Amino acid sequence: MEGDRLEPAVTIKNIERELICPACKELFTHPLILPCQHSICHKCVKEILFFTLEDSFTDLGSESSNQSSPRIRIHSPSLDRIDRVNRSGWKRNSLTPRTTIFPCPGCRHDVDLGERGINGLFRNFTLETIVERYRQAARAATAIMCDACKPPPQESTKSCMDCSASYCNECFKIHHPWGTVKAQHEYVGPTTNFRPKILMCPEHEMERVNMYCEICRRPVCHLCKLGGSHANHRVTTMSTAYKTLKEKLSKDIEYLISKESQVKGQISELGLLMKETECNGERAKEEASNNFDKLFDVLEERRSAALRAIEVSKNLRLEKLQTQIEEYQGLLENNGLVGYAQEVLKETDQSCFVQTAKQLHVRIQKATESLRSFRPAAQTSFEDYVVDITKQEEVLGDLSFYSSGLDVPEINEEKSRMYNKALICWEHLVKEDSADTYILEYRKLNREEENATWQEIEACSKSKVISDLENNSSYAFRVRGYKGSICSPWSREVILHTPAAPVFSFLFDDKCGYNSERLMLNPRRTSVESRAGFPLLLGAERIQVGCYTTLDYIIGDTGITKGKHFWAFHVESYSYLVKVGVASNTKLQEWLHNPRDVTSPRYEQDSGHDSGSEDTCFDSSQPFTLITVGMNKFFIPKAPTAPKDSANRILPMPSCIGICLDCDRGKVGFYDADHMKCLYERQVDCSGTMYPAFALMGSAGIHLEEAITAKYLEYRDDM
Repeated sequence: MEGDRLEPAVTIKNIERELICPACKELFTHPLILPCQHSICHKCVKEILFFTLEDSFTDLGSESSNQSSPRIRIHSPSLDRIDRVNRSGWKRNSLTPRTTIFPCPGCRHDVDLGERGINGLFRNFTLETIVERYRQAARAATAIMCDACKPPPQESTKSCMDCSASYCNECFKIHHPWGTVKAQHEYVGPTTNFRPKILMCPEHEMERVNMYCEICRRPVCHLCKLGGSHANHRVTTMSTAYKTLKEKLSKDIEYLISKESQVKGQISELGLLMKETECNGERAKEEASNNFDKLFDVLEERRSAALRAIEVSKNLRLEKLQTQIEEYQGLLENNGLVGYAQEVLKETDQSCFVQTAKQLHVRIQKATESLRSFRPAAQTSFEDYVVDITKQEEVLGDLSFYSSGLDVPEINEEKSRMYNKALICWEHLVKEDSADTYILEYRKLNREEENATWQEIEACSKSKVISDLENNSSYAFRVRGYKGSICSPWSREVILHTPAAPVFSFLFDDKCGYNSERLMLNPRRTSVESRAGFPLLLGAERIQVGCYTTLDYIIGDTGITKGKHFWAFHVESYSYLVKVGVASNTKLQEWLHNPRDVTSPRYEQDSGHDSGSEDTCFDSSQPFTLITVGMNKFFIPKAPTAPKDSANRILPMPSCIGICLDCDRGKVGFYDADHMKCLYERQVDCSGTMYPAFALMGSAGIHLEEAITAKYLEYRDDM
């Protein structure tokens, strides 16, 4: 082992980069081996866990949490990382946590430290020894003093690994006399790095490691293999692992050494690339500066022209106003025109007076008329000289580096949707994953404000959830991709419409009137299907001509008493007959407590049959409203406001149907929820508690629209 100390110092100094902790950026101190095989200082592990699990919850994203420790220089943990650490099961003040998630600063991945956390990690003694040799090489001029000498201490010549102390020659002989047990101690050259002779198992502290787990790639003891966490893992003896790994490492090192000339050539090539990059970067800066200078020249030219035009107009107006002032000053007594006229009146010769007074009288009349209808000779306002830079400002705001290699993202209208929030999805049609980040912009389309300001939000994936959009409004969306400082052009603008009212959340009620024999709910109670099975065949003998069997009703589990609400759902394309709408609690009691096996079409107010009685019996203020959907058709009920032609009352069934209930105005509307277009609206009596109501007959299925959540989006991106 003493021979290791005699290796050339220059060799040790050349590997300094490998001896730096990725967290504190200093030489390793008691390094631990993480499951990802990266090493990190023991103190850094403790500090990172502390700041991740403590400070992150009190000051998320705060830089102060890292600045409080001069050692740690890693970024603050992200929200999703904190969420993963939260889910890991680590609990404050818990002695036996289930598992601990640790963000490795080396590979930037989260690693599982297992149940024992830090206590389950091995110290990297090999790395620790190399670091100590490096420190010795760095401080070769600084001697290690004897720990046993009386002051003043002498320079040490040996270090005992068993005593963990350094000695000079005299003290070593005194503390390690011949013929004693201490004489058998292991000693090396002077060092401050004392490591145990035997590597012990961190999980079973009294057992030494004697096997190597090939699955976990770490040393284990025989108890770990017998009944511990490595019971079912493939293991090998430590000697076999040592021999195998040493052979592989030696071969790899020999291969790299044999390729030394190739490595030097590639280093030279990289050096040339650095110089080329430097030159190209300076050239790009010069070109960018020249382009901006051209813009400045154009702006300066336009600025000078605009200022000249304003100056000419100003001087012309001032000249006109000055002339008008002089004319009005002439109307004053003993001045100008009036003074001249007064002198003319003194003329006594009639012929001479008439000759001069005629023209003077015309001038006096004009001055009198101008005095009666005073108007300035020029306008003081310069409204016509206001420079409109709105479009130019927007264009300059988008000024960036364009690259033909960066694909333009396009918003996918089929995947994007509006409900309680907006979910905007986009994709690259040519190159997949050609951008690192995206900027999504949106603005409300308002007739009163044509040029509304774009609001932007950054996204790291190809979808984004936007909250706080106004109801019953239209929004334009566009997206562009960024790769470093290079950005793509904006995508085509897509216009989406928000629901007419706040989204009302509910589930199907599995208790009130729910018929489990003919209806089937999913576990989440968001979908219902009617099963036209054996019970329907048993009741077939009661079916008469012109009649159909009873509809199976199901309602929402939450009622509405006031306000305006919107909800949406999907009707399966194979559905034969489905009725959807709203019903009051009084009508529901009639439906659910007085069932009929057979129902005539005439009994159904919204059946859509031309019986003739519906026109005379129609009441515009019923406590319920149900419209008929089926066979991929949407049937508008017969009403005074509806088209008389039956063909015009049959529309294609929207893929998503929306209902808007306004209890305050007593109205209910049925929408094409994909385009937020109202297909039918009528009055409804909202004096009681109103419930979303559905009815199915035959094979049919209804699925409630799923609310958009940021959590749902994250899971979707992970998949």
